[in-house]
Amino acid sequence: MLLLIGGGGWYAFLNKDADAPVVKTTTAPPGLLKDSATAPLAGGGTAPSPLAVRLDVPGDPVKIKFKKPPRSALLFDLDTGRVLWRRDPTVVRPIASLTKMMTALVVADRVKPGSKVLITKEAVHYEAGGSAVGLLPKGKWIGVNTMLYGLMLPSGNDAAIALAQRAAGGSEQRFVRYMNEKAEQMGLVCTHFSTPSGFEDKDNHSCAADLAAIGRAVLREPRLAHIVAKREAIVPFPIKGGKLYLYNHNPLLQQGYRGTTGIKTGYTDAAGRCLVATVRRGAIKLGVVLLDSPDPGKQAMQLLDRGFKASATG
Repeated sequence: MLLLIGGGGWYAFLNKDADAPVVKTTTAPPGLLKDSATAPLAGGGTAPSPLAVRLDVPGDPVKIKFKKPPRSALLFDLDTGRVLWRRDPTVVRPIASLTKMMTALVVADRVKPGSKVLITKEAVHYEAGGSAVGLLPKGKWIGVNTMLYGLMLPSGNDAAIALAQRAAGGSEQRFVRYMNEKAEQMGLVCTHFSTPSGFEDKDNHSCAADLAAIGRAVLREPRLAHIVAKREAIVPFPIKGGKLYLYNHNPLLQQGYRGTTGIKTGYTDAAGRCLVATVRRGAIKLGVVLLDSPDPGKQAMQLLDRGFKASATG
């Protein structure tokens, strides 16, 4: 267990063991995309065109070979969906805490800003071995904004449980159904959820192409976009001093990579080290998805450096 302490706030996280995943694939839709109000996503279906990743367009401009490449990855333009580099973007894989991007989207849909979240016994007794906000006081009501920070920065499984129960009338199972319904509405076909936290790998999976769309949806939600861009946050909390200090796991934010705007990290033994990161420099906005990467921070920055160069010249 790793504990981070400072100014009266703390959080803890642990890794977990999991069985090796079963790898599946989906195929991209045939033919060129047409300009329209909707556009196909990775394996079919439609969603607002700002979410569509244009896998059908060949000739990725970024060229890079990694000595130890990620299992699956995607570099893309956030505005147009143009793919700049790819590696097996429709391979279906466990996604660990990248799951929490969809958790946050469903909470944003169903819980109004300024609402309070009850800290339930289930949230307090979250699965041992996962990341957590920590110090959540059972039976207390905490602001939803504070809980969303706890979900997205330190990747709190306890926050995921409490938020899910708040958004779904006390039922995690019902909340997971909402997650899958939203995935279907977005036209995602690699994606299925079985948990609001991503702690359990079984039946909880996606692919790089779908995760790119989910990440773009997070940035379209202003209160979520504001949260995921923070390297750290001080939020009101019912402890001595009244404040909780939270720190983002995102390696690009931790290392001060210029223009980073989000979004989320994830890790289990089955999923490996995962990252969805977004960066804006001037008018150019790029995103990267890395699944099972040996060094997601380094590989993301290498891809993004080349992506910005290619976007500036092409």
